[in-house]
Amino acid sequence: MHLGILQTGHVPDEVARTDGPYATLFHDLFAHRGFTQTLWSVVDGDFPDSPQAADAWLVTGSKHGAYEDHPWIPPLEDFIRAIQDAEIPLVGSCFGHQIIAQALGGKVEKFPNGWSVGRTEYRIGDQTLNLNAWHQDQVTRLPEGTTVHGASDFCAHAVIAIGPRILSTQPHPEFENSVIATLIDLKGDVVEPERVEAAQAALDKPNDNRLIADWMADVLEGADATQPRDFSK
Repeated sequence: MHLGILQTGHVPDEVARTDGPYATLFHDLFAHRGFTQTLWSVVDGDFPDSPQAADAWLVTGSKHGAYEDHPWIPPLEDFIRAIQDAEIPLVGSCFGHQIIAQALGGKVEKFPNGWSVGRTEYRIGDQTLNLNAWHQDQVTRLPEGTTVHGASDFCAHAVIAIGPRILSTQPHPEFENSVIATLIDLKGDVVEPERVEAAQAALDKPNDNRLIADWMADVLEGADATQPRDFSK
């Protein structure tokens, strides 16, 4: 399967040196599924010709806010709507989660209660998964036809499906603990100290990236995103 990656930001150079740029992070996340991938750096104005340029699509994270005034955001929202209209599978992570929701009628805002960083528990149905987060912005209003699959104590709309072809996650399944450690060193001063301390204390604990990766990959290959996921199987 050919996965098109819509890159909406660049990881810091320090992350790129140790863990790789977004292309590498997502290649590694889905390596066991054997996808081929092409990256379009939409943040730099590089857009695909049409939604049919790939079999399925992924929108990356970004340092930018979905509500900010950047020349590449309106055409990205148009492209997201075109993907939905074409009924082509689409997934998103963090900013990708937010811009997909905004493009399809939702709302994204800066959360007044601060940041979610590092290993975080997400309730998905009656199951609990641990995934790495790094965000303050959140989806505060959902598009029509949204199914909420997962939430944390900090984020009510953490894993959502918008119709059967779109699945997105506020956490970063592509971020291993080493990425969080580097981000703490680089940007920890903007985060509440107690949350930095909790994130640092969890850097040696495992996460459930592979489970979410397989869910995303199944949707990219055509599975119904609205269906609940049983991670015990």
